[in-house]
Amino acid sequence: MRAQPAPETPTPFAEDEDVDSLTIGRRIRQLRTERGMTLEELAAAVGRAPSQLSMIENGRREPKLTLLQAIARALGSTLDALLEAEPLDERSSLEIALARAMKGQTFQALGIAPFRIGKTVPDDALRALLALQGEIDRLKDERAATPEEARRANVALRRLMRTQSNYFPELEEQARGILSAVDHPGGPLTQRTASDIAAHLGFTLHYVPDLPQTTRSVADIRNGRLYLSSRLTAKGDPRTAVLQALSSRILGHREPTSYAEFLRQRVETNYLTGALLIPEAHAVPFLQDAKNDRAISIEDLRDAYSVSYETAAHRFTNLATVHLGIPVHFLKVHESGVITKAYENDDVNFPNDRLGSIEGQMCCRKWTSRVVFDVDDHFNPYYQYTDTGNGTYWCTARVEASSEGAHSVSVGVRFDDTKWFLGRDTPHRGVSKHSVEVCCRRAPADLEAAWRDNAWPNVRTPRTLLATLPTGSFPGVDTTDVYEFLEAHAPR
Repeated sequence: MRAQPAPETPTPFAEDEDVDSLTIGRRIRQLRTERGMTLEELAAAVGRAPSQLSMIENGRREPKLTLLQAIARALGSTLDALLEAEPLDERSSLEIALARAMKGQTFQALGIAPFRIGKTVPDDALRALLALQGEIDRLKDERAATPEEARRANVALRRLMRTQSNYFPELEEQARGILSAVDHPGGPLTQRTASDIAAHLGFTLHYVPDLPQTTRSVADIRNGRLYLSSRLTAKGDPRTAVLQALSSRILGHREPTSYAEFLRQRVETNYLTGALLIPEAHAVPFLQDAKNDRAISIEDLRDAYSVSYETAAHRFTNLATVHLGIPVHFLKVHESGVITKAYENDDVNFPNDRLGSIEGQMCCRKWTSRVVFDVDDHFNPYYQYTDTGNGTYWCTARVEASSEGAHSVSVGVRFDDTKWFLGRDTPHRGVSKHSVEVCCRRAPADLEAAWRDNAWPNVRTPRTLLATLPTGSFPGVDTTDVYEFLEAHAPR
């Protein structure tokens, strides 16, 4: 019997990222060309088919060590010369770089299939493709917002809101135009009117049980369909989901180019939704009458327009300063004590970090927004005066449930403006010195002495502390899921 040949030993560059099959192949081609050999001549010299050598030169097949040795001898070179990490010339470098780029995520995401880089492709074309790939990668990195970038963007947006007293006349005008187009008479917006707005914009409403989990709604612009979940929670408002989806279409939103633009679009969408649910022309006289009667109440605004307490509180901040002359502040605080939303133009001293960011900070334990969690009566609103380092403020607050846990929503004003509100006679009072460390950020001395060296809590790290924020055509949305959903539901 003839002995079986020993298996060929893999090439020693298999574990080296710099010396890969692509680099080896380009080096073989360069040496072959310099020596005036054709592919067929080199293939005959090493006893292989020309097609096999072509695949090696193009980096599509990893050559074995014995074959490499044979190729080196045929080219009058050495194995070490073939295994040099650096390409032989600029052209080889460009070809290798582009071939690697075509295997990367950027080309794949653009749907560009790898193609053969022929000799006739000019060097300038290779440089241009590599420059475009590099710029796309740079823009992607720039848009992959870090938590710090998100905080900066949020601070800038809140400052804009403060400058305008949280009132955006262009959005109010948009709301008036839409309501006029559907002949809304004023007052609460019914679900039927929300459907009329959809029809006016060229959409029909479709409630489905399989809406993609990362979405609240999906608009099929091609077929004029707006899909919403048929599984609304007991406290869900079907109008809000419809209007939020339509607001983006009314405002002509496009793919955001930065996280700041993404935040701005979200604020505009929520603002316009509130302006449609609580129309300015009807709500302002309602609030002015309440001020004249010294009976402003967020609960009354909520009930008059059949909206959530948070929507009523947000809308009040839009109208209070411009139409009533009352500076206000708004807080949404998670049951853990973390501030999730904040606005002020009444100089209340919110806690903030060195960037000026309020969201993510711990709310003072003495403030209404924290105290309300310990109140047993959740049916009636909770009112409280709080003495702070820069004056006394009065707040009204409620606790609402959400998918992330309980949140308190509170609206507050300076002491001098309390006379316009129901609840001003409350006996509840607090004293906050959160600018002083011992107020909230440090435990009482006796507790600290007893437990400082005897406690070790396991911290629940926020998801966004270490991760970048969502990017993509629609940040945080699984677009493949969305496109498959649309494909499945599109009319045939």
